[in-house]
Amino acid sequence: MQKIVPHLWFDKEAKEAAAFYVSLFPDSKVEHTTVLQGTPSGTVDVVTFKLAGYSFQAISAGPLFKPNPSISFMVNFDPSRDEKARERLDELWNALADSGTPLMPIGEYPFSKRYGWIEDKYGVSWQLILTDPTGEPRPFIIPSLMFVTDAGHAAEEAVKFYVSVFKDAKVGTVARYPAGMEPNKEGAIMFSDFTLAGQWFAAMDASASQHKFAFNEAISLIVHCETQDEIDYYWERLSADPKAEQCGWLKDKYGVSWQIVPSVMDKMMREGTPEQIARVTQAFLPMKKFDLATLQKAYDGA
Repeated sequence: MQKIVPHLWFDKEAKEAAAFYVSLFPDSKVEHTTVLQGTPSGTVDVVTFKLAGYSFQAISAGPLFKPNPSISFMVNFDPSRDEKARERLDELWNALADSGTPLMPIGEYPFSKRYGWIEDKYGVSWQLILTDPTGEPRPFIIPSLMFVTDAGHAAEEAVKFYVSVFKDAKVGTVARYPAGMEPNKEGAIMFSDFTLAGQWFAAMDASASQHKFAFNEAISLIVHCETQDEIDYYWERLSADPKAEQCGWLKDKYGVSWQIVPSVMDKMMREGTPEQIARVTQAFLPMKKFDLATLQKAYDGA
């Protein structure tokens, strides 16, 4: 099981969006849809799906949150692995551009022969890039975090913090803004990537004078945990806002939303009867941090 899974919040479009994304990427499929009853948002769909082998989850839970470019997904097209990389990049760009909004037009940039940043019709942002075939290979899909602050420099500190929290973690590439790229601060992170639990992520700084958005719950990161001790570990280190603690969700000190979830819940929701799923749902709704033993008892009907 993928340790960290991006979670996408939609109003009513989770199943539609998942089907759309699966149609665009190779080695992709919708794996499972669970219907939860009696939640604060009413009846909601929870959809698990894979894009190019990379796991995502989506939920239809009302219009509370809308995605923005603070968390996007880089898609790396590597000519050394695929001789049609550029062609496939353009095909994906054209598909995402259908009712989407370009944030950086497709074209040549100093850092890539072919790159574009686009917000799709559901509001989710994608960065498509033709990678340098001489560089160290990276996965096809990488979540990217943009730290928008008044000071314009938080990414480096955040990356170091995350690397200190997760096992099998390291910092990879670090590129800094040079002088003359105002309002970006000289020396701030223009691009950095890093691993958490062996998975690649990217980060960058941006100035609040240029961008009027911030992290929110529309895109969160699920951390699958095997034991209560592991749940406790991540909860204690990541949670920084008591008001945001609900149903396994928390916010860290940078505003990024995480869900600290027992891995067995995935099995419960896939294999449980409607009665078992309903009991587990009613058990976790009042919780802040998940209590694995209580959830298991609810599932078992004990």
